[in-house]
Amino acid sequence: MRRVIIGGTKSGCGKTTVTCALLAALKKRGLNVSAFKCGPDYIDPMFHRKVIGVSSHNLDSFFCDRNTLLDMIGEYAAESDIAVIEGVMGFYDGACGSAHSLSELTETPAVIVIDCKGMSDSVGAVMSGFLHYRPNRIAGFIFDRLPEKLIPLAERLCGELGTEYFGCLPKCDLTIDSRHLGLVTADEIADIRTKLAELGELAEKYILIDKLTGCCDAELPGYIPLEIPRFSEAPTIAAAKDKAFCFIYQENFELLEKMGCNIRYFSPLSDSAVPDADGLILCGGYPELYAAELAANTSMLASIRESVCSGMPTIAECGGFMLLHDELADKSGKSYPMAGVIGGRSFPTGKLQRFGYITMTAAGDNPLCRAGESIRAHEFHYWDSTSCGNGFTAEKSDGRTWKCCHTSGELYAGFPHINFYSDIRIAERFVQKCISFGVANG
Repeated sequence: MRRVIIGGTKSGCGKTTVTCALLAALKKRGLNVSAFKCGPDYIDPMFHRKVIGVSSHNLDSFFCDRNTLLDMIGEYAAESDIAVIEGVMGFYDGACGSAHSLSELTETPAVIVIDCKGMSDSVGAVMSGFLHYRPNRIAGFIFDRLPEKLIPLAERLCGELGTEYFGCLPKCDLTIDSRHLGLVTADEIADIRTKLAELGELAEKYILIDKLTGCCDAELPGYIPLEIPRFSEAPTIAAAKDKAFCFIYQENFELLEKMGCNIRYFSPLSDSAVPDADGLILCGGYPELYAAELAANTSMLASIRESVCSGMPTIAECGGFMLLHDELADKSGKSYPMAGVIGGRSFPTGKLQRFGYITMTAAGDNPLCRAGESIRAHEFHYWDSTSCGNGFTAEKSDGRTWKCCHTSGELYAGFPHINFYSDIRIAERFVQKCISFGVANG
């Protein structure tokens, strides 16, 4: 199974641009391509889906053990000619959740993207550092924003350092804008398909695609297929999905479907009510950008409030958690009424809050786990709350702790994001809660 990780020297070095350019070129060649994102990022897989027209999935070595990662690659890349895995931050950044960790665990070769703006010979020092910092599976480099006159230099440096030159992308105006949680989403760029097609043409011209695909011809290590329970009751789960609520782990919903669930997507922005369902998922996104529209949809806010207060099992993560507050403040500080399930106000802070991986221990029983049990999660948000909750104690790897999340027997609502593949029992417990609710209210 051919696969390669497109890593980078840092955040913003061009990984997504190179990955999308490569995916577009491979697709145009008629290859069946699958895409993955290393780590917890939601936005980059949206671009992958726009390029290749199929689902892109997250591979996170903090959330998932080696066997689970291999199972996911084996399943989602089973019909592919090649799997392209986009890295996260710098190649070595993120500790056990890094692209380097994923490369080692899954025995996948890596190609490192270097942003060459403002450098010439110093590119060699960067290359040498990445090659020799730790044992690795780095196969070679792609040079982003490299002037064509410096291509011979990049080729010579690769030869001197005993690594492969896989090409470059020259300076161009095919840029993708950013905002406070990373890139703007793919659906917000009017000419996204044109841009991605042009990037594919650049990749075909400047990236040595045959050489790169040849380096990643490797068998997938052995693994034990995951055992996923399937329930015969087939509960229906309503899931928020629109431009305000778009931070979705595709594999989470596919796992629920494998367990027998029916997923009914709805828009808190444009629909009038939550669909008839046995459970509710309010995912993250950018509700702060659409606070006025959300506030104006009073019938939807009332429906969400009634659903949660009726005891419907509910997961509300980050943006979904903000939606449940009494008020949500936009970037300017102006507040808008929300669903009113959680007494408090969500407000902007101007900087990242509690960013990174955490392990959470439950104070009481909730839809995800029982009291005293721990689950893994991730936080990434610039907004905070006057009422973050105390249903869990979060702990970072450096020992820092804090209280978070509102929980009850039927509710999980907080800033931390959950990946069901970190512990399939989380999804199993939620589905069982939904079945019980459906039976009691049928």
